[in-house]
Amino acid sequence: MSTVRRWVIMTVLSFSGGIIFLLPFLQEVYYIPLADALNLNNTEVGSLMSVFGVTAMLSYFPGGWLADRVSPRKLITISLLTTGASGLYFATFPSYRISLAIHALWGITVTFLFWGAMIRVTRNWAPASEQGKAFGFLETGRGLAEVLSAMALLAVFGLMGSGNFALSMVITQGSALTIFLGVIAWFSLEDSVDDGQESEQKPKVGIKEILSVLKMPIIWLIAAVIFTGYCAYWGTFRFTSYASDIFMLSVTIGAAISVAKMWLKPLAALVAGFVSDKLGIAKSISFLFVVLIVSFSIFAVLPGKPELLPFMLANVILASLAVFAMRGIYFALLEEGGVPLAVTGTAAGIISMIGYTPDIFMPLLGGILLDTFPGPQGYRYFFLTTAAICGVGFVTSLVIYLKVVKSRTQAG
Repeated sequence: MSTVRRWVIMTVLSFSGGIIFLLPFLQEVYYIPLADALNLNNTEVGSLMSVFGVTAMLSYFPGGWLADRVSPRKLITISLLTTGASGLYFATFPSYRISLAIHALWGITVTFLFWGAMIRVTRNWAPASEQGKAFGFLETGRGLAEVLSAMALLAVFGLMGSGNFALSMVITQGSALTIFLGVIAWFSLEDSVDDGQESEQKPKVGIKEILSVLKMPIIWLIAAVIFTGYCAYWGTFRFTSYASDIFMLSVTIGAAISVAKMWLKPLAALVAGFVSDKLGIAKSISFLFVVLIVSFSIFAVLPGKPELLPFMLANVILASLAVFAMRGIYFALLEEGGVPLAVTGTAAGIISMIGYTPDIFMPLLGGILLDTFPGPQGYRYFFLTTAAICGVGFVTSLVIYLKVVKSRTQAG
């Protein structure tokens, strides 16, 4: 495959991987406007993402198995088109029940069809010694797509008055962009699951291979790392409402903070990809968990005084850099942990089924805590819980480094 062709594939893959999550994760930037438009309380808004998380969790494993057997071009194209089409209907602000159903559908289109195919194509994109770079490039492209589209949509939101109609236009345009990428993906990606491997090398993943993956301790350790790291990612979602509720910033400025921190994602992921290939994936992730423990603990005790606003913003930057760096490299643990290439999709499906379950309970946990303990106390409990979860992630990543990676290095 030519160099130009490889970079076309990575560009389409990464931009699709960023844009497709705009709709289900709309509340990251537009939490309060979305709640107002749908007339929902915190718990109900959280339940939208929880429903998405349930269907996503149920879809990761079969989606990973499917990615080892079906053309990634077909899977990714269908996923983008279906997600975008349903987003157009969501822009009409349907009832609470219909909104739940749409989020449940997105859990299927984004995970069953898209996620495993994206991971598999990315791992095949680079040799074993450059997996950190491959996933770093993927996350960098996803970050660029996310922040550029988010800035454009936020500008639309502000220019149109920041009300319900403005939010509807944001959702409509995000949906149209998703559909457009589906068309581009059809004409750009490869039909081959293995991007040019010989036919005799193509994976034949059956029950035996699935059971062998389930028996690998590294699979469960990586799942635990992603689970805890993804909880930290959900912790950053509360920065928008935290800025508005505790520091009394407007909803538009709060949303702007969320969009601004997205600019850190491409940089953090790219640097993490290169650094982790030198230092080791597990070792790098251990350090990032330490940073997150400190950062979320600071959020838990920081009073909402105007003079502390610069310190709060600096802490937003610190936590965001650590989260985005980790998300850029943690799937590179598949290679560092010795998971066979032929079962990449299946392994990613099993890991993701466990690792992304925070989609189910983290938004609901935050909503319940903020409704039960209004004001600073609710945020304190939420951020302390997130810091404790990051502590578990630190221990798990350390185990991977000490027990798995180090033993493989000594054996080699």
